[in-house]
Amino acid sequence: MENAFYKTAADIVREGYDKLPDELVSSKHLIYSSPATLSFNSPGAKGFGVKRAGLAVPESVMLLVSPGCCGRNTSLFRSSPEYKDRFFFQLLDDTDIVTGRHLMKINDAVKEMLESLDKRPSAIMICITCVDALLGTDMERICRKVTETHSIPCVACYMYALTREKRLSPMAHVRTSVYSLLEKQKRENRDMNILGFFTSLNDNSEIYTLLKDSGIKNIRELARCQTFDEYKELSKANFNLVLNPEARHAALDMQKRLSIPFIEMLRLYQPDKIHNQYRLLKDAIGASFDDTPYYEETKKIISDFKEKHGKLNFAVGEILNGDAIEIALMLVKEGFRVECVFATVGELNYSFLKKLAELSPDTKIYSNLSPTMLNYAKDDVDCYIGSDCLYYFPDKPGIEWCEDTEPFGYRGVNDLFNALDEALSRK
Repeated sequence: MENAFYKTAADIVREGYDKLPDELVSSKHLIYSSPATLSFNSPGAKGFGVKRAGLAVPESVMLLVSPGCCGRNTSLFRSSPEYKDRFFFQLLDDTDIVTGRHLMKINDAVKEMLESLDKRPSAIMICITCVDALLGTDMERICRKVTETHSIPCVACYMYALTREKRLSPMAHVRTSVYSLLEKQKRENRDMNILGFFTSLNDNSEIYTLLKDSGIKNIRELARCQTFDEYKELSKANFNLVLNPEARHAALDMQKRLSIPFIEMLRLYQPDKIHNQYRLLKDAIGASFDDTPYYEETKKIISDFKEKHGKLNFAVGEILNGDAIEIALMLVKEGFRVECVFATVGELNYSFLKKLAELSPDTKIYSNLSPTMLNYAKDDVDCYIGSDCLYYFPDKPGIEWCEDTEPFGYRGVNDLFNALDEALSRK
């Protein structure tokens, strides 16, 4: 029986990013869908997959054009009050899939959908799947036809699992789609947008206070828009602050169409790196805020946690609000041990992996999606972070750390350690 495949951080860095083992590259092997991975391993997964993300536009509705199997977990969303009467299905049969005749029926399906609604929607999002990727469907043309026929903006959302490994992934593409309905208008000097997530940042994140201290009047986020009119206000921003690399393409599109420039930051958990990012942000916008008190508070919270619980040995998973390798690096830098990480190694987090290899060369890196994980034998850890780790270590204390509200900045680090403290205190 083959053991679960892993490489140490040092082994991966020694061989180089261009020579990642096939077992750590999901496009090079069959996908193992364990309970640890079912919620994230396809663009149509639970949480904010393409379908739910496409409905981030307020007062919009979605027509999912797909075989029944692709829409199977959409029923979970329809049971939520906020998505009532917002999902509609155009199911494809075998003939549709072979001939593409379903494309001639989309306009009629939209007509039927609109007739069933009490209120006219702000926009129609048409979500299509790998079937149309293989057929080479010109979805932009179809959306234009729907817009012309029904006088409602129509945008395509591509739930293409086939492009998951591409530079413009389905989740990057859908972020562009949800901002594509914005129209150019006069920009306001003291307005800005935060881009990157489909839910808002934690209300208590210090970034709001620091931006207000720098003279920003209106800080807008897509997730806080309750109406389509509020959504349209996003195009007044003087600049966009991008907090997730998957929103970069959307920011570039907004820069081209709406003349809104953008600044990019990362969601990090290393306090020194957060401190440096705020310094760079301050320079970029010509502000004079001081984040030092927040930095010192975070360092104290970590110090108090370490004094209370000792040098814990962690497992870090990838179903969480953050990057697993970056969080592992933070833990090691703060004096903890990290036995194992379940993660997808990419261009962005490879730089974190290189530093992790220097500080903790024996940390094991597993791929959740490798079929060899069927034979995973538990590593010896004290606690975990990540929903997937709950599956691997059900008898250990830990936190899932994947609530809808997004942690960010020092407050995110504080909340992480406070949640860990609570979990460990319950054991």
